Amino acid sequence: MIHIITVTMKHFTFCLKRDLEFQSFVDPMVALHWEKYMQHAREKYNKERLLQLPLITPHICRHSYCTNMANSGMNPKTLQYLMGHSDIGVTLNTYTHLGLEDAEDELKRLEDLQNARKELERTQGEKPVSQRMFKAI
Repeated sequence: MIHIITVTMKHFTFCLKRDLEFQSFVDPMVALHWEKYMQHAREKYNKERLLQLPLITPHICRHSYCTNMANSGMNPKTLQYLMGHSDIGVTLNTYTHLGLEDAEDELKRLEDLQNARKELERTQGEKPVSQRMFKAI
């Protein structure tokens, strides 16, 4: 009987198959193994269901993870470190997939922030300090 064990060491996670009968480890699982497992599960699902699943690979999951973390507001440098990229450009330009909806959400957030500042100014009766109040000498 084969049992799958997940081992985390430092910043890496390894999945090992262990043969319980002989108490020994078989080959470590690599991305190709995961891709085959995912392909098998997708094919099995698509045989039984009318709504078909698209092709999903571990690399697509990696892109999804990076995009979801960026959307949640994670610090880009932290995300770069977690993804293992030496260049922030790879993380932000290749792995994060932002679109029009994301831009609209960000503009809505800025509008809400501006409205909250106006409300605060109105209720406190004081104007916040701005650059226009000071003269450059």
